[in-house]
Amino acid sequence: MAGPKVTGMATLPNPLPQLAADPSGRALGLELPPGRLIDATDEGPWHEPLLWHADGTARPGGWAALEPARRTSGLLPLLIDVGGSQGGPGEWELIPGEVSYPGDHDAEEVLAEFWEEYAADELAPAEDYPGKEAVEEAVVAVFGEQPAYDETVAPYGPEWPGLAPAPERDADPDTRAAEIADSLADSGTWLKDPRLALVPARRSADIPAAIGWSGPMNYENDVARLCAVLRSWEDRFGIRVVALTFDQLVLSVAAPPTTMAEAEAVAAEHFAFCPDNITQGHHEALRAYAAHEVLGKQAWSFWWD
Repeated sequence: MAGPKVTGMATLPNPLPQLAADPSGRALGLELPPGRLIDATDEGPWHEPLLWHADGTARPGGWAALEPARRTSGLLPLLIDVGGSQGGPGEWELIPGEVSYPGDHDAEEVLAEFWEEYAADELAPAEDYPGKEAVEEAVVAVFGEQPAYDETVAPYGPEWPGLAPAPERDADPDTRAAEIADSLADSGTWLKDPRLALVPARRSADIPAAIGWSGPMNYENDVARLCAVLRSWEDRFGIRVVALTFDQLVLSVAAPPTTMAEAEAVAAEHFAFCPDNITQGHHEALRAYAAHEVLGKQAWSFWWD
């Protein structure tokens, strides 16, 4: 799904070049472990480092140790995974030059566009072609009978249902982020070889755009449009971008939905943001996804095929 033509990410002064001469980060008020600066992109070297990440595997407590960077230098903590088949961020096909500014996009407009385009595609008459019946039978044999569109998105329909209301916040967003980061570092869930990282970004929601992350490329080629949604979730649900892999995004959530009605409304936003979470996940319908992956959950994960 193609987004608008983009002109480049608006940036703040980047303190990362100082780490080239001072790897410990003491000039920035930090005490960093051994690590490396990443300036590799899909188009060759970038003109300045996009992120720093530690050489050693992240351990519980490491996220909190990076918190001074946020306060003193504008560098935001992140976990990145170097253990996947695509390697670390130096091999992730980062495209910072192709990313716009998240503040130039409206979250609800982005979600409504995604929702309504998906509905239009699903409800359009299927085209006939030679061998269609055999292909459909093969798909059913491998994946099973897939639910119809109205079953997938119930209790909603083709028209965008609107943004979910903000629940009561039950935790400080940065405290919750540290808790989720520690859990990810300790459990092996979602991340195979997590490393602590620092990214120069205006706010946590902007981190994917700041590094030109291309994980959702098969769905949206300007990740800043998705970051506009993350900004809205940051405001309403207290999310923080906690981890990135080549194609997966993990968020902490300080104000998760506490009722099924709230969870279904949030699940509709998740469906527009990343349909693969539902159509290719363990729960093939929005209601089931809301019950198992959204209701009361303190972390949300997204993966794009």
